[in-house]
Amino acid sequence: MVFDFLKGEFIDVISFLDDTRDTMVWRFERRGQAIKYGAKLTVREGQAAVFVHEGQLADVFGPGLYMLETNNMPVMTTLQHWDHGFSSPFKSEVYFINTTRFNDQKWGTKNPIMTRDPEFGPVRIRAFGTYSMRVSDPAVFLREIVGTDGEFTADEVSYQIRNIIVQEFSRTIASSGIPVLDMAANTADMGKIITTAINPLVAEYGLTLPEFYIENISLPEEVEKVLDKRTSVGIAGDLNKYMQFNAAEGIANPASGAGAMIGAGMAAGMGAAMAQAAGPWGAPPATIPAAAAPPPPPPAAAAVWHLAENGATKGPFDEATLSAMAATGQITRASMVWTAGQDGWKTASDTPLSRLFDSVPPPPPAP
Repeated sequence: MVFDFLKGEFIDVISFLDDTRDTMVWRFERRGQAIKYGAKLTVREGQAAVFVHEGQLADVFGPGLYMLETNNMPVMTTLQHWDHGFSSPFKSEVYFINTTRFNDQKWGTKNPIMTRDPEFGPVRIRAFGTYSMRVSDPAVFLREIVGTDGEFTADEVSYQIRNIIVQEFSRTIASSGIPVLDMAANTADMGKIITTAINPLVAEYGLTLPEFYIENISLPEEVEKVLDKRTSVGIAGDLNKYMQFNAAEGIANPASGAGAMIGAGMAAGMGAAMAQAAGPWGAPPATIPAAAAPPPPPPAAAAVWHLAENGATKGPFDEATLSAMAATGQITRASMVWTAGQDGWKTASDTPLSRLFDSVPPPPPAP
């Protein structure tokens, strides 16, 4: 902030240096002094200066150096009836508007959004992300948002912007018809749709949103657990195999509650078999056949993978099929894949599938 005075009474230089990085509006403090006719106004890049005279918005100055004279202030001249120039001081409020981008602004859904999924039916989802905002019309922003506030920061308007974003996000998601499982592959397109819907609303405040990002869309934790179970059933193939799979897991991990229950069931079954093999008085028969060894647990189900292509999911595919697809170039190291237990979609090169490309030659060199 720079204050230069000439002759002790009149302001000669008007300018503003901002080192806070979050100040959107700052009012030049006159401290009861008048602005001298012919004073210098310095407006730097990324700024605009707005003159308010006797409560009325007068002139708006973009970046540059100005001499405050009649020919440089047409609106002020009209308000003051300075038809033939003037030389006396005048009193006006000068507001400096920061027109640069304010980046890394956060948004998120405070409460879950109810939407209808074509596969799961009604579901609740949450989302969050970031955006940037910029003052596009200094006069409208000062009139609609700032008022007479002498210093206005980005935090004072970001809450209202977040409410607009969540409202438009909820409306867009509810009407998009995109399945929940495919939303991660369509966040960029949804971001553009939401930005298009939001900009006319924030323009009424003299603002624009140059960037808008959706970082994550998630289901409630309990729904995700059920979805993981459903994926496991799909991998097992049918209920019987799924029960065998659970039993094998319990035997392999006897410390778990499922393992203890399975172990107790096996012990009870073995005891009943021994009692049936014994004589009526509990004496062993003359010949007791050797107890048959329990069948080995079934092998663990092989992992299967889903592919994301052009906003849709494909699969599941086993590794043998994916290996053949890699050999023919249908999938590459950059293909997006997902399997049960994996945290979101990843490129094939960042998963165990990277070994499928060890024998695939890289693209030929340019001729």
